[in-house]
Amino acid sequence: MSQLILFAIDVGAVALLVFGLYFPRHRRRDLVVAYLGVNVGVLAVASALSASNVGAGLGLGLALFGVLSIIRLRSTELDQHEVAYYFSALALGILGALSTTQLWLSAGLMGLILVVMFLGDHPRLLRHYRHQILVLDSAVTDHLALVAQLEQLLGGRVHVVTVQRLDLVNETTVVDVRYSVKGRPSSATAAAGTAAPAGAHR
Repeated sequence: MSQLILFAIDVGAVALLVFGLYFPRHRRRDLVVAYLGVNVGVLAVASALSASNVGAGLGLGLALFGVLSIIRLRSTELDQHEVAYYFSALALGILGALSTTQLWLSAGLMGLILVVMFLGDHPRLLRHYRHQILVLDSAVTDHLALVAQLEQLLGGRVHVVTVQRLDLVNETTVVDVRYSVKGRPSSATAAAGTAAPAGAHR
């Protein structure tokens, strides 16, 4: 009975993680089934191994290796926060398969994971900071001039800028810029976001 209670807690926790936190904030439908599948799959494998003669550590190691391989060999791009949700779903599944003597400890750790993800991925946390990859229609070789141009274009303060490509023939500069804005993004910042070849990351 205690094991079933732990399973139910895990199902409720992963449902809250996926449908209460991830999907309302990021709206990526294809990862919903991935997170649910990882959680239930790890839960099933770990539970089966804990009841067999096979070492649970070996089984969990193989499960972790499989998930890491999926993340590494993915065909679509994943942001770092999406990788964090992967590991959260996996950790919930492992905790759900622990011994029933650690029922309340496992439930408490599941709650801790949810609280950390709620706070760490909250839209208001560091909400003024932005990350974009921009293509400038000029070849800028001077770093200070580049920073000044980006700050004027983005309407914020540039903290880190890395030149990824400098094309003196076609007069273009590809930069990876991390900056901050105060209040609501300006029209210049919004225009820069739509012009960036790679998506903006908050």
